[in-house]
Amino acid sequence: MTQQDIDEGKGLAIVSYLAIIGIIIAYFMNSDKKNLFTNFHIRQSLGLWLMFHLLGFVATSFDSWGVSSGFYIFFSVLFIYGLIGAISGKPQTVPLLGDLFQKWFANIGR
Repeated sequence: MTQQDIDEGKGLAIVSYLAIIGIIIAYFMNSDKKNLFTNFHIRQSLGLWLMFHLLGFVATSFDSWGVSSGFYIFFSVLFIYGLIGAISGKPQTVPLLGDLFQKWFANIGR
């Protein structure tokens, strides 16, 4: 990944973290260019959003503010970490799960 890829793909990489709709927008706007930096962050944010919704269903079923608060803080930190990586132009995976997201969603952007 070159510096030119990072500079060109930074905007869409940031958009991909905004919400599920941001992933869809970034994916389709990047489908012609196939920017490596944008694809990297699309995979990271897609994995975060999917895990957030899947695990959120489980975490909120405990009906405990401690479990729910811990869950939201954990994912907030991961989202902020990924977003800061996109803003600063670094292809860094989110802790704990980022490498798995790159493997699971390897077909995205290829």
